[in-house]
Amino acid sequence: MKFLIINSGSSSLKYQIFDLNENCMLKGSCEKIGFDKSIITQKNFISGEKISKEFENIQNHEKAFSVITSLLVDARYGAIKNINEISSVGHRVVHGGAYFKESSVVDDYTIEKIKDLIKLAPLHNEANLHGILACREILGKDIPQVAVFDTCFYRNLPPKAYMYAIPYEYYEKYHIRKYGFHGTSHKYINEKCSEIMNKDVKDLKLISCHLGNGSSVTAIDGGKPVDTTMGFTPLDGFMMGTRCGSIDPAIVAYLSEKESLSAFQVNQILNEKSGLLGISGISSDDRAIMKSADEGSERAILTHDMLTYQITKYIGSYIAVLGGCDAIVFTGGIGENQWKHRKNICKYLSFMGIKIDEKLNEETILGKQNKISLNSSEIDVYVIPANEELGILKETIRCLDL
Repeated sequence: MKFLIINSGSSSLKYQIFDLNENCMLKGSCEKIGFDKSIITQKNFISGEKISKEFENIQNHEKAFSVITSLLVDARYGAIKNINEISSVGHRVVHGGAYFKESSVVDDYTIEKIKDLIKLAPLHNEANLHGILACREILGKDIPQVAVFDTCFYRNLPPKAYMYAIPYEYYEKYHIRKYGFHGTSHKYINEKCSEIMNKDVKDLKLISCHLGNGSSVTAIDGGKPVDTTMGFTPLDGFMMGTRCGSIDPAIVAYLSEKESLSAFQVNQILNEKSGLLGISGISSDDRAIMKSADEGSERAILTHDMLTYQITKYIGSYIAVLGGCDAIVFTGGIGENQWKHRKNICKYLSFMGIKIDEKLNEETILGKQNKISLNSSEIDVYVIPANEELGILKETIRCLDL
């Protein structure tokens, strides 16, 4: 019994194959879908074989998945002999809205509702849906697929955290509330940190910082989230690759009037042209901004000053919400690799007794897992690599009752 786990982005498709014992057999990704040239990288953990190759004319996720299936069964690079060895597929889906409180076996209703929620998560839900449809087209309808929603982890947020101070009727009519995202990642980090600390998850107060092109911070008390930065959509919270994060809502109407823009156009700007890209004017990729900051670019430096300042504000407020904190964890592409950001955030929090080992912090990149705080630190600080795919696998197995 083999499980295929899919994480589809707007121009990417990441995938892994697991066996029933949760061993990862193969891992790969197709990047730059829709561009002139796409790149597929894949590693077989059984044989150790790797491949990184450019492909032309991969214009959509269906074509990408078609190419990927040939690599999955490749005699040298693949981990299975026949595509029929895949017994089920698990997908990350960002927004489940009010429709889904739990992971769901994919059927026509699930597909319809994921499509309906594209307007609330435009950078993700459409791509997630493409991944599901690609699998259905190539593997057939008889192969069970499971949608694992980012929002499900937050289904029991307290009302005081998820309600917005707008007329209550809009919550009743349109389900406008904080939903939260990156739930699969934050749940995995919480469980992994409790294991590392040898502490029962029920006794752990944790702040999980998932920092990447999309970012969120979640406060978790006893295994249950009590608050998180993303809200009704993934646009809320602090600045990200192209998202603005929390702003004065009056800015939307002001921009609409001054620039003669529709609400949809303003929403596009806030989702796709803001954040790190909007402030730096360089890129949405933090690595490019870091390079420019090191070269003295004032806007790049400002971008990073804003980013670490905003993250610190949320961490500080969540320590207050939790009534203390046992550990802060950094994860995600930026959280795992940008040691300067971790250093600056912890420097802000040093008045709380947080002390990090600066040498160890600098060395903890590229997939390394470490406790980077000193033993004398009042709060432990960890870097734990994200593993959303393993979380999706566990939910897929649970949902299919295997």
